[in-house]
Amino acid sequence: MRGNLKLGLARMRLLLFLLALFATLLPRSATADATAAREALAILAGGNLDAMEPAIGTIARSGVPWAEPVLGALLEGRLLVRPSDRAVFLRTPDGVLLEAESGAPTSVDAKSLRPIRINNRLRRTLEGALGALTLGHGDPAVRLTAAEKLFARPDPSALDSLEAALVRETEPRVREAFARARAAILLEHGPPPARAEAALALAASPSPAVLGKLQAARRALPADAAPEIVAALEEAIAKVERRLRLLELAQTLFQGMSLGSVLLLAAIGLAVTFGVMGVINMAHGEMVMLGAYATWAVQQAMRALLPGALDWSLIFAVPAAFILAAAAGWAIERGVISRLYGRPLETLLATFGISLVLQQAVRLGIGATNREVVTPSWMSGLWEPVPGLALTTNRIVIVLFAIAVFLLLVALVRGTRLGLEIRAVTQNRRMAETMGIRTPRVDALTFALGSGIAGIGGVALAQIDNVSPNLGQAYIVDSFIVVVFGGVGNLWGTFLGAMTLGLVNKLLEPVAGAVLGKIIVLLALILFIQRRPQGLFALRGRAAEA
Repeated sequence: MRGNLKLGLARMRLLLFLLALFATLLPRSATADATAAREALAILAGGNLDAMEPAIGTIARSGVPWAEPVLGALLEGRLLVRPSDRAVFLRTPDGVLLEAESGAPTSVDAKSLRPIRINNRLRRTLEGALGALTLGHGDPAVRLTAAEKLFARPDPSALDSLEAALVRETEPRVREAFARARAAILLEHGPPPARAEAALALAASPSPAVLGKLQAARRALPADAAPEIVAALEEAIAKVERRLRLLELAQTLFQGMSLGSVLLLAAIGLAVTFGVMGVINMAHGEMVMLGAYATWAVQQAMRALLPGALDWSLIFAVPAAFILAAAAGWAIERGVISRLYGRPLETLLATFGISLVLQQAVRLGIGATNREVVTPSWMSGLWEPVPGLALTTNRIVIVLFAIAVFLLLVALVRGTRLGLEIRAVTQNRRMAETMGIRTPRVDALTFALGSGIAGIGGVALAQIDNVSPNLGQAYIVDSFIVVVFGGVGNLWGTFLGAMTLGLVNKLLEPVAGAVLGKIIVLLALILFIQRRPQGLFALRGRAAEA
């Protein structure tokens, strides 16, 4: 028992001794590093280019807090020395003079200082040293930027620091960037086995930049290069090219859906009015324009009254745009269109004149110049579901918004009394009148509903297009094309028609160009209508009989 107690006490004394020794050596080591860094700074002040390279490495490894700002200033020509006593100062990008070590502002005369000169070799050394320093920065964004710089300009001197940082890194995105930078360094400067491994590692992160590096490495291989390196590079290039083609296709499909959602928002209101009333409303685009201007007006009001809530202005703009456009549509139907039923040519000319009047009224009342609509912060930026596929947030929101508006309209038409009356008038107007439905009231409400939905579309279009008096003119022809292609008066036909035309347009653009692609779509649509005049979905009831 006593022997065990003595052994335990001896172990405890040994442990306390080791702890004391560690606590004693640690500050000495830190002090020694700070002293070495101070001596290296004096070497930089001396201006000896041959001695400056190891001095830069000493400062970078020292861990002193002034290492990064001093080396960054030296790289950018902002590190200054006073020849009289070789005191070192740095000038901030704003022109403020600071002491190099303490970072404290100084009142020293700038005319007494001269910059410390470096050459291209030292610039490369500094870039590698700064990259190694920022790899351990506390901000993940800074670490990510450092890794991207090393990937763009691989520096073999930073490999050890990069591998150490890779072991410590916990952020997935930054860790992936570290691994990509490490593979880029090994691809250019590593031994043959490591280069083959690096090529396959880079292929796991396909991007145009990665493809460029792999192709450059393949071209730089000598004729007698090892077969395994050649095979690895060719396999990696083929893999990246195949993945990039898939990503490009996915990007094109998303752009097609985005265009289709824009066409849907512009055309869905027209599908309601055209299908029920048979009116060719050339002023429909101006309802979209009024919705966009309502969005601008709401933002202006909130900027003045509630600037802190400006990010949520679109929430208030949607009902405002609907009410404004619906009121305008109701007034147009009651004042003009109701007097011209059965005379389609006169209705077309009248609504075309109304569109010109509305455009000129906006020019006189608000101005002809474009108006800025601020994109909320929650609609800004990119979403990257997989590496290499970047989708703009505002387009994603517009796609979801268009689908939500479409589903709400379908629910209204299918599940409300107004919707029942609209369907009854669409299928057989005379029978609906016989059953007691007031068709003039249904016509007015339907026209107001279609115009209000067009106004809601203007809220979305204000985020991706210029808010100007001519905004609606860019979408009126496409709206009619979508409605006719999908089947007049059929909401699901309008949805499928808008998405189909959007996808086909975007798939043709890379092959035939934007203008020729649209011409091809129009010709194909003409041929389709010749074979199937009723569109994708056959009409029923009154419209079909007519």
